[in-house]
Amino acid sequence: MSTQIKFGTSGWRAIVADEFNLANIRMAVAGIASYVKSQPAPHRVLVGRDPRFLGESFVHEAAAILDAAGVTPIGIPEAAPTPAISYAVRSLKTSGAINFTASHNPPEYNGIKFSTHDGAPALPDVTKHIEAAIEAQAAKGGVAHVESSKEFETTDVKPSFLQRLAELVDLKAIAKSGIKIVYDPFWGAGRGYPSDLLREAGVAVETVHDYRDVLFGGHAPEPDDHLLGDAKAKMKEIGARLAIATDGDADRFGIVDADGTFIQPNYIIALLFDYLVESRGWKNGVAKSVATTNLINALAEHHKVQLYETPVGFKYIGELINEDKIAIGGEESAGLTIRGHVPEKDGVIAGLLVAEMVATRGKSLGEQLKALFDKVGSFYPIRENFHLTADTMANFTKKLKADPTELSGRKVVSVVRTDGLKLILDGGSWVCYRLSGTEPVVRAYTEARSEQDVAALSKAAREFVLA
Repeated sequence: MSTQIKFGTSGWRAIVADEFNLANIRMAVAGIASYVKSQPAPHRVLVGRDPRFLGESFVHEAAAILDAAGVTPIGIPEAAPTPAISYAVRSLKTSGAINFTASHNPPEYNGIKFSTHDGAPALPDVTKHIEAAIEAQAAKGGVAHVESSKEFETTDVKPSFLQRLAELVDLKAIAKSGIKIVYDPFWGAGRGYPSDLLREAGVAVETVHDYRDVLFGGHAPEPDDHLLGDAKAKMKEIGARLAIATDGDADRFGIVDADGTFIQPNYIIALLFDYLVESRGWKNGVAKSVATTNLINALAEHHKVQLYETPVGFKYIGELINEDKIAIGGEESAGLTIRGHVPEKDGVIAGLLVAEMVATRGKSLGEQLKALFDKVGSFYPIRENFHLTADTMANFTKKLKADPTELSGRKVVSVVRTDGLKLILDGGSWVCYRLSGTEPVVRAYTEARSEQDVAALSKAAREFVLA
């Protein structure tokens, strides 16, 4: 084995033909099979993929390894969104799913996500079992290739998933509004999902990047502002009021307003939370990661709704969905899901719900956000990555262990250690630091309460790291 296989907040990822090689894939799949066999029967596992290079081969290899281990594989022939696979786990009552995807990572990466029997991302106790089984296999010299010409069972996850989305989203309201929408799947697994559903409902939809490209246009399939130029151009061309986008495995979303403004995920989650309370009357709770905007905290207080603040990693929000404790849960990194849906990030339903919200309220997202600020106050979140040298890493690691009382002259009123180090400052602004688990980088999340304070707070956050 060329590397130690570790399942992080969203599975295991590595560079294809380097650490992500067949020997390691066999180890990972055998580790998952070991976990599945320790659970109640029937031992059946879905095996899917996004459109990345060699995905079909990896699915077949995994199916053969599972079969040899006494686990029945069910292949998904076409590239499928992570949330669609999650829904299939629940509807088909399988033991879980293996999904070959590196999500929004660059094209040279691939990875494995494992969902448990409830369709949720595997929790730490599950991944520890899998990693221990992998280490045991490594000690024995690895897992041999299994020659198999067997025709394994397959399933199409698309029809039932689209049917479920149609139950959760008011497609008639979207169509009635006459709204035009642009969809950018970023050459990924979301192709044909929201666009087909909307067109069938009579909504005018145009797409960009709607074909397979294993190189994703030569960059990461990430629906972020700097990569949405083609979608914005198509909006102007057809007079669209909205553009929705999804990443490589369609678990993350990107949204562009009528005037071409990218609306950051923090705000989308807050807007949809407010809209779901208004339109569905759901007041059973809201969840957000510790690094996600406190605009959601303010809305929870306004709506008298229970707030759950979780560590980073959607699996923690998934647990709350499964327990029906929340109406919506989201992370600033563009992941969300809603009550009655999968306990997994779903960029497809995010885009559809935004379309419903714009169609129903009849106002742009910018106008809706201003109304939200008028209601509960303004919030301006940003995220930055600071690269560390060996010296600054050692120095900063020591700082993380202490509870600071001030940040560049600003009083720290409380310290939160749900995940990393979060400093709540006098006046309601805050900074949260999280070290990357794979590179010498600290992620700094800041949120100012006024536009004028954004740059100053960012500077203070940087000085704390690098000084």
